[in-house]
Amino acid sequence: MKRNRDKMFFEDLNYKGKVIPQTILGYGPFMAELYYGHRSRLYLDDLYNNPQNAAEVIIESYNQGVRAINLVNDSNLLEAYDIAVSEGCEMKVIATIGKSDVDYLNPNYEVAKEVDWDEDIELFSQYDCPLMLVDEFITDGHDWRLTSKILNRINDAGALSGLVTAFPSRTSDLLEDNLDMNLFDFYMIPYNSLSYMMDISAFNASQRQEFIDKIKKLDKKIIATRIMAAGVLKPKEAFTFYKNVDFVDAICMGVAKVEEAREDFELLRQY
Repeated sequence: MKRNRDKMFFEDLNYKGKVIPQTILGYGPFMAELYYGHRSRLYLDDLYNNPQNAAEVIIESYNQGVRAINLVNDSNLLEAYDIAVSEGCEMKVIATIGKSDVDYLNPNYEVAKEVDWDEDIELFSQYDCPLMLVDEFITDGHDWRLTSKILNRINDAGALSGLVTAFPSRTSDLLEDNLDMNLFDFYMIPYNSLSYMMDISAFNASQRQEFIDKIKKLDKKIIATRIMAAGVLKPKEAFTFYKNVDFVDAICMGVAKVEEAREDFELLRQY
């Protein structure tokens, strides 16, 4: 099911008996992820170390029509979400399973494997969580036996399952030869007009089409993330680009302030 272009990403994807809202609030700013550069320090103080502030951003996103949030097993983030829930936010949880403290800019994939992913699955099974995704540091570590084990465990828990990758070109090339493709249905990839934070050196028209064909061939439900290139793109630029994107089923985007949530999601509704 593709979105209605008059309501870009503000409908639900109904798949295998589960409801997945097409706009998902990302956790990046709330977790002060390092790929935000100098803003990470601001997000650390304003959001990660202040769950009440983060909750207010979640609440405003909900008020703007966002009905899903991407969560990881982190006490500060979960506290912020719990505050939002207590204020009436009824959101679907799209869980990322197996997130570790690995440095995004210099990842150690062996350390990522040691995270207690089974605990994450048990935790998020208690939420309204239709979809669980294997964290990118596990997916991109290419330990296919481990990835398969986690996917099987997610499926056994009754949720839909998927993968997150930070390397949508390289990892996508390896999936079909190394993984049972029937184990998962969703694939979260970075995608923006600049190919920023993607493993693609340039992104002219032919390269972009080659990439799109590669992703389509996998025949998965695609969730796009980093659509604003971690803030390099303005929302209007990002949304204008997505007007002509037809292979993405949902987006996951972070906002760092109440005002951003109001402005960005109001703008998204216009596309």
